[in-house]
Amino acid sequence: MNKSQQIMLGLVAAFAITIAGVAHTADKSDKKSTKTKTETAIFAGGCFWCMEKPFDDVKGVISTTSGYTGGTKKNPTYHEVGSGTTGHCESMEVEFDPSKVTYETLLQVYWHNIDPTQENGQFCDHGNQYRAEIFYLDDAQKAAAEASKKDVEKKFGFCTVNITPASTFYPAEEYHQDFYMKDPDRYHEYRSGCGRDRRLKELWGADAGIAHAMK
Repeated sequence: MNKSQQIMLGLVAAFAITIAGVAHTADKSDKKSTKTKTETAIFAGGCFWCMEKPFDDVKGVISTTSGYTGGTKKNPTYHEVGSGTTGHCESMEVEFDPSKVTYETLLQVYWHNIDPTQENGQFCDHGNQYRAEIFYLDDAQKAAAEASKKDVEKKFGFCTVNITPASTFYPAEEYHQDFYMKDPDRYHEYRSGCGRDRRLKELWGADAGIAHAMK
């Protein structure tokens, strides 16, 4: 093979590598563009151990994260929030696929798992850190939350749940995540002892605790 042929083969190889690189980049871009678009909702309903499973059971919910929001202290710990001095409340961040489940459906799941008539706490847990509250992330969520609250007010005559602009959400310590799966005996003991299911049935009857659009 003479020098001219070697140069030509080198140019062909370089061109092939360039084309392959462009194709690979385009393929990655296509995958990114087809990635599921998700949305986030944030709810507070008392002990976050008990609010995780109802949302996990909903078709279209991708993930749930127990955490703290609504306060002033940065990176609060469980014990700091539990002291009631940070302004935060135990809450649940829900990532969902809006093509499979609507925010309105998540609101129904939320209401059917809380006591909207209780002030300054939920069930056996008392204090501002256990308050029930809806934190909206945009105007659409605000409108949907306010409309659903009106329905609750019609049913019970009043509703103590505030609807508030979302602020920074801080994930709770790892041992709190998926607690109902990590320590089911303790979870069920706490839930039963707190009288949560008994009160939910009094409030909501057959709809108590129901997660619509179940997986």
